[in-house]
Parts: sequence; structure tokens; C-alpha cells
Amino acid sequence: MNLTLTLIAQAVVFALFIWAVVAWIWPRLLEAIEARQKAIADGLAEAERGKNSLAEAKKETDKMLAEARARAQEIVAQAEKQAATRIEESKSAAKTEGDRLLASANAQIQQEVQSAKQQLREQVAALAVAGAEKILKREVDAKAHADMLGQLKAQL
Repeated sequence: MNLTLTLIAQAVVFALFIWAVVAWIWPRLLEAIEARQKAIADGLAEAERGKNSLAEAKKETDKMLAEARARAQEIVAQAEKQAATRIEESKSAAKTEGDRLLASANAQIQQEVQSAKQQLREQVAALAVAGAEKILKREVDAKAHADMLGQLKAQL
């Protein structure tokens, strides 16, 4: 066979092969490549959105933690303030109660002193009457006795 004819036949077969590849295989390869590129681009975009979302979530979490810490400190400060107020109220109530008990005790002491003075007056009057009775060797009249005791009480 002739070399030229072989070359031409090979060129025609090669051209048919290229035309078949371009007509049927090449579009499918391009579709697969484009789909893969789109999937990669979408994945990268999604990763970037995820990274941004993660950064936003971290910022939000930090903000919430700061707010929670501030609120916790506020609650602790408020609790300490309430405790101090309750302590002061308890001290005030205890002082008031102590003052009331002291006043009550003083009033009771004054009452007992008056009672003791009254009993002492009566005993002194009774002793005076008994002494006068012994001196006079006679009993004094009850009405006169009551008058004398009243005067003696008034004097004491």
C-alpha cells in the first residue's frame, strides 16, 4: 500500500475520531468539569459562610458571657447590699428591743422601789404605833391610828 494513502486514511480516521469526541464525549466531560467546579465553588462559599457564622456566633457568645458575668456581679452586689441592709435592720431592731427591755426593767425597778418604800413606810408606821402603844401602855383608837399612819406616810 501506498504511504500517502495510509496517511490520508489515518488523517480521516483521526478527524472522525476528533469529531466523535467533540460531538459526544467532550460536552459530557465539560458538564462534569463544570459541575465539579460549581460544587467546589459552592463548598468554598459555604465554608466561608460557615467561618463567618462561626465568628458571629463566637462574638455573640462572648457578648452573652459578658452580659451574664455583669448580671451575676450585679446580683451578687445586690445580695450583699440586701444582706447589709438586713444586718442593719436586725441591729436596729435588736437595739430597739434592748432599749424597750431596759425601759421596762427600769420601770419595774422603779415600781419595786416604790413598793419597797411603801412597805417600809407601813412597817415604820406600825413600829411607831407599836412603840407608842408600849410607851402609853394602852391601845390607840383605830380611827386615830389610821389618821396618824396617813400623816406619817405623808411625811416619809
